[in-house]
Amino acid sequence: MKRILIDLFFSSTLCFAVNAQNAKPLLPPGEKWKDDKGNFINAHGAGVLFYNGAYYLYGEIKKGKTRLVPNQSWEDYRVEAGGISCYSSKDLLHWKYQAIALAADKTDPLSDIHASKVIERPKVIYNERTKQFVMWMHIDKEDYSYAHAGVAVSSKPKGPYKYISSIRPNGQMSRDMTIFKDDNGKAYLIYASENNNTMQICLLSDDYLSPTKKYIRILENQRREAPAMFKHEGKYYLITSLCSGWDANPAGYAVADSVMGEWKQMGNPCLGKDSATTFHSQSTYVLPLDGKKGSFIFMADRWNKLDLEDSRYIWLLLHVNHGRVEINN
Repeated sequence: MKRILIDLFFSSTLCFAVNAQNAKPLLPPGEKWKDDKGNFINAHGAGVLFYNGAYYLYGEIKKGKTRLVPNQSWEDYRVEAGGISCYSSKDLLHWKYQAIALAADKTDPLSDIHASKVIERPKVIYNERTKQFVMWMHIDKEDYSYAHAGVAVSSKPKGPYKYISSIRPNGQMSRDMTIFKDDNGKAYLIYASENNNTMQICLLSDDYLSPTKKYIRILENQRREAPAMFKHEGKYYLITSLCSGWDANPAGYAVADSVMGEWKQMGNPCLGKDSATTFHSQSTYVLPLDGKKGSFIFMADRWNKLDLEDSRYIWLLLHVNHGRVEINN
């Protein structure tokens, strides 16, 4: 059936095509996406930084055989930690492989970023005052008992990033996490805590390299993970998922008038078929679309627990309509 290009969503070049029944993105959900060299993009649990006219994609490198960690109460599937990859794009459609932004340590088993550890959900923001690119990530042991947030810095968006250290912010567990930089330059670490029984939001220091003592506990006793925060028309939105191991579940979102304010839960933002499983995926990041008021890209992972390297990506258009978040497949 003839396809008609109906809108220019992604930096005016990534288009959505329509057939007689519905609109579908030209980056098909769940298919393998290739970079400029023809290699499959390996960037899981990803985040995006827009800097100097280019988008930088950072994600977990998952490569090699998937194994099941023994003696766990859940399906603790793992691959050897490969570090953090970096890709760049001018249009969000064509991606150039840049480098391993943060390499895993192959020699020191005591290192936070040793290949035997967990290095997950990297997010990068730029600090205009220090001229540093700051990466935060979830650092853990393979049994998830460590529950730290790690930080690294670079003078270039593609790295290499120098790993500094990890911490439990204010002594609190930090597992699935993201970071959010507000319009005023303040930055926040958002993380699943207390064995995933709460989400917490912590103000970062002015250089973005350490948590401050200012933090709040939200979504108490809700068992949430996979946070993704964004802002629209003065309100703040946080998408999370339930905790169900590698299996997909319905997303939920909350809204607040300020980052450190009172958060109100609003329900599932996904609409239509497969909305009860977040379209068989789990949230990782929400990217604003320049020039499209109220439009964003919802980024998620379709995990393949038996072959984590072959986990796929879901990028869908997200709208905010009269304060309600809507994601359509």
